[in-house]
Amino acid sequence: MLLRFVVANHLSIRDRQELSLVASALADTEDGLIDCAASPSGSVLPAIMIYGANASGKSNIVYAIRTMRQMVLESHEAGKPAAGVADRQHFRLDAASAASPSHFEMDFMLGDVRHHYGFEATDKEFVSEWLLDYPSGRRRMLFERDSGEFHFGRALKGRNRILADLTRENSLFLSAAAQHGHERLTSVFSYFLKMNGVLGQTISGSLASDTLANDELDQRVLDFLGEADTGVVDYRRVVEELSASDRDLMHKLSALGFRTPPERQSRIQLAHRGSEKDVYFELERESAGTRRLLLILTRLFESLDSGSPLVVDELDLSLHTEASRALLSLFCSPSTNPSGAQLIATIHDTNLLVAPMLRRDQVWFAEKEDGVTRTYPLTDIRTRKGDNLERGYLQHRYGATPRRLRTTSSASPQSA
Repeated sequence: MLLRFVVANHLSIRDRQELSLVASALADTEDGLIDCAASPSGSVLPAIMIYGANASGKSNIVYAIRTMRQMVLESHEAGKPAAGVADRQHFRLDAASAASPSHFEMDFMLGDVRHHYGFEATDKEFVSEWLLDYPSGRRRMLFERDSGEFHFGRALKGRNRILADLTRENSLFLSAAAQHGHERLTSVFSYFLKMNGVLGQTISGSLASDTLANDELDQRVLDFLGEADTGVVDYRRVVEELSASDRDLMHKLSALGFRTPPERQSRIQLAHRGSEKDVYFELERESAGTRRLLLILTRLFESLDSGSPLVVDELDLSLHTEASRALLSLFCSPSTNPSGAQLIATIHDTNLLVAPMLRRDQVWFAEKEDGVTRTYPLTDIRTRKGDNLERGYLQHRYGATPRRLRTTSSASPQSA
């Protein structure tokens, strides 16, 4: 489970920003909290919702988590020598940030042990990297990397020096070690591998088919789609093979170095109840909300089963409030989330602020000033249990709304 995430000098995030999933000492409901002995409060949050105006940078928090994951998974295997650090995107509104490293760090649990992992990267190289764990609450250094120099703790067994020599300046040691079968570090690598994410975009039929090309739909996904009144009752997978002439053309193009589609293409069709029999539709014929639900739910149930974080940009995009609330409730109930999965999502739908399962420490805000994004939790602002958080947000009490519109908009209907 995830305890905290820190990022600096990435996209619109110039200064160090931290998201914490450690539960606060509030009088709010404790029903959905996840037990965690390593947390100061003894528990962590099953979800946090990040609110903010358009272009406030809240999506960049999600992209920062995604970028950290991609660097861990791909920097060694997919990176090219002397090509610099892929995915490094520093803050661009001042010259100093271009020369300063981007910073990423994360605290998470593997079994009952807290781990702390992080790194810093310039356009050229990873200038620092570190991994610590806390068995029985005691700090222990596993490895540290500083400007090409590696130091290893006694607890980290394995071919550490050999793997350090194999680690390029533009790849992470964690990535290199996992690719070469380092048993201890592969477990840390796997934590990032199991993380899921869905970006904030309208899902086309072709994108949904491509993304789910190798997946069998979980019955729970179909059940949810049915309960959401999408009309979906079943699905089938249709496999099409290219004709002989098309295969010959693809072989010729492949020989010339062009990327070509597979000879067998699989796509999903969803069934709707007809008057006489079920009728199957291509995903292009489904609504944008149904397609997005299909993708989110597939990743959501993977996370619930594995107890891994799910990061979603614009959870409410193309979705009704009740659908968004139902997605959130799956994480906030021990009966549907027994493995301690967590949801981190950006959202605009203020109706969820009065959802009974949402605690005040699960609400975060992103606000941008002079092009710089800062994040802060609702718990930084004085509120009381039972406050109408939606009304308070729409009345601009918490910030994170369009600055100019705050002075021109009329009072919300809820304030009457």
